[in-house]
Amino acid sequence: MGFSGELVFGRSDRSLLEAPVFDGVREVPDAVWATGPRPGGWQTLQFRYGVLADLDEVLLPGLVECTGSAACVASVYDSGVALVTGLGPEGERWEACLNLELAAAIWTDVPDDVDDTSARADSPEFAEAVSRTRAELDAAVPGSARRAVAWARSAGLGRDIEVGTVEEVLRSREAFVEDLFTTLLDRLGFPQAPEDSDDDEEAGRNGF
Repeated sequence: MGFSGELVFGRSDRSLLEAPVFDGVREVPDAVWATGPRPGGWQTLQFRYGVLADLDEVLLPGLVECTGSAACVASVYDSGVALVTGLGPEGERWEACLNLELAAAIWTDVPDDVDDTSARADSPEFAEAVSRTRAELDAAVPGSARRAVAWARSAGLGRDIEVGTVEEVLRSREAFVEDLFTTLLDRLGFPQAPEDSDDDEEAGRNGF
């Protein structure tokens, strides 16, 4: 079974978990892990499903405000699909879906009057509906990539990044969407974590 939860990316001179927006989370057992930090204070925290709330309205704006820098949150479903939302200090905002093919299959609605959902999933009608959803997601990629690059530049990075290279990531696929999230941050120009920091470090109260 894959990971479901949130990946929170931001910048801090101290542990990112010390940000006030996580005051109610630090006491939750086994709620959060830290991945290998990137140079410049950039950090990713991995929260298990159900720990964080009000991501768009409260947490993300609060994190940007208290750190004074760009931040983003990736909501991950079973390591297969992620919806990423980024926010910059001047309000630079973007959203993107990772692993479009699987997202299209998951997010295509099954009509309420269908009793056998497995039979519906195998039908030509469902395949056509998935294709339409996939096309809609793909059509959003150029705008998402353009806004993501602007967001990275608001953090002082990504000056030499071509929007097309970010589009490639948004249209690519990985077995674990967490890896695709890491690749996206790399492609946007954020400094890469040292190779010896690849293994996740369990956080929580004892890890920070």
